[in-house]
Amino acid sequence: MEDSVKSKIEEMVGNNKVFLFMKGSPAQPMCGFSAGVVNALNSLGAEYSSFNVLSDQSIREGIKEYANWPTIPQLYINKEFVGGHDIVMQMLQSGDLAKELGK
Repeated sequence: MEDSVKSKIEEMVGNNKVFLFMKGSPAQPMCGFSAGVVNALNSLGAEYSSFNVLSDQSIREGIKEYANWPTIPQLYINKEFVGGHDIVMQMLQSGDLAKELGK
């Protein structure tokens, strides 16, 4: 991964308590998995920022390497990679997502 791409990713993740790499935007998700994570965060009243990976192919590919995770969406809380759609849904159901957001 190019250093400039890594720097952009680190800046986005580092400057926001909760950050979501997704397809589309929270107002208009472009895939069901991204919509699911947005709905999970919104249901908890979370404040978060996001990046539409469809707008930048280098970021789209770079985050896969950065997190060593092959799919999108990707959720970060407090600079830590949390997971994708399935993990976020499990955390929502167990109450762990609310706990992480509260830290």
